[in-house]
Amino acid sequence: MKNLASFKRLIILAMASVSILYEWLWYRFFWYGELFPRWVKEMLPFWENGHMLVLAIYAALLFMFSSMYGGMKLSYYRNTEVIFSMIFSTLITNVLTYAQVSLMCLKLLPVQMFVQMTVLQLVGVALWTVAAHWILGKIFRPRRLLLIHGSRPIEDILRKFSSRKDKYNIQKCINSKDGIEKICREIGSGYDGVVIWDISSEERNFYLKYCYAKGIRVYTMPKITDVILKGSEQLHLFDTPILLTREYSLTVEQRFFKRMIDLLCALLLFAVTSPVMLITAVVIKVSDKGPILYKQTRCTLNQKEFQILKFRSMRVDAEKDGVARLAAKKDNRITPVGSFIRKVRIDELPQLFNIIKGDMSFIGPRPERPEIIEKYLEVMPEFVFRTKVKAGLAGYAQVYGKYNTTPYDKLKLDLFYIENYSVWLDIKLMLLTLKILFTPDSTEGVDIEQITAMKNEENS
Repeated sequence: MKNLASFKRLIILAMASVSILYEWLWYRFFWYGELFPRWVKEMLPFWENGHMLVLAIYAALLFMFSSMYGGMKLSYYRNTEVIFSMIFSTLITNVLTYAQVSLMCLKLLPVQMFVQMTVLQLVGVALWTVAAHWILGKIFRPRRLLLIHGSRPIEDILRKFSSRKDKYNIQKCINSKDGIEKICREIGSGYDGVVIWDISSEERNFYLKYCYAKGIRVYTMPKITDVILKGSEQLHLFDTPILLTREYSLTVEQRFFKRMIDLLCALLLFAVTSPVMLITAVVIKVSDKGPILYKQTRCTLNQKEFQILKFRSMRVDAEKDGVARLAAKKDNRITPVGSFIRKVRIDELPQLFNIIKGDMSFIGPRPERPEIIEKYLEVMPEFVFRTKVKAGLAGYAQVYGKYNTTPYDKLKLDLFYIENYSVWLDIKLMLLTLKILFTPDSTEGVDIEQITAMKNEENS
């Protein structure tokens, strides 16, 4: 199994590299056929090493963005996700390359050739992604898995695994109450992997070590303590390894650089988007004569309350009953104008003022309302851990989760960010946020019967 997994990874990497090579060859064709002889040559003296450098820069940019946005994740992501990631990566790479060549020529070049090149690249990549996915499905069957679970319902996790039938096939579910002997016997009966879900730490540790000793792949649901330990610093006390979890989340230097990045980016974005904000304000005012901005009390660092600013996307009387609730799917409280600005995220732009003021950061856990936090804390006291850093305009949970991701999963995602913070991680999440701006299900509302993002069984 270990050799098969390594072979599969090599095949996937090779197939993903075909897409990069295909796009690079088109750029090479356009560079030698259009860009250099018609535009660059008349402006700059050039020799062969210069060509190699230009082509290498394009390849490096395309590979970097494809890796970052998931375009190299053939088989790991769905077809549509890989294609969308490659489209996004290609567009960013080609826009940057257009700017690069225009700077070399000291003038804006005609965009037609870049549009033509981009279309040819994307059509080929989309066709190859579909073909590669089909080929991989024929070569490698889905992994046959055994799910070990406790007393909590397992329908949700089964649904998530079943959404990727090309990758996973949970053949049997076994309750931890069935006993160690029976479960160990079942583990050794020919599965490709084991899924360890919501069982006690003692049981989980035993099965994890048992599978590790037998060389069996394990998918484990991490607990809060696992996420905290993952971000700890490794020390050595003579010959004894020690994991250090610090009492503060960000160092003084990290807080300083984070604040400088926030101010710089917020002021720059405000300058760029101010015409959009002005038009949006006028449209909202004209549409129903109500207030332009929506102010709401949210919590940031150390649960400090502040007034978050948004363009109003709901009716003025959206919460006339006084009950705090998240937006639901097809929520009739959302106005026609509000529906549009929510889809394109324009409603979030006034939060640039919150960032400049210092209430929020660009990247961090999304701020929750105090009354909703109280509901979460009743069943999940650890939810307060999210306030160990400033709230953010976007965050780890927004990039890797959805609007309707459960609070427990959001907490774990946000803790991954807090415990593994770095300036580079902030920059990476900012770039990844550009992708989710165009992903519809990232703003999908919660179910209509939910008051918060919690599932019914978690509220009970």
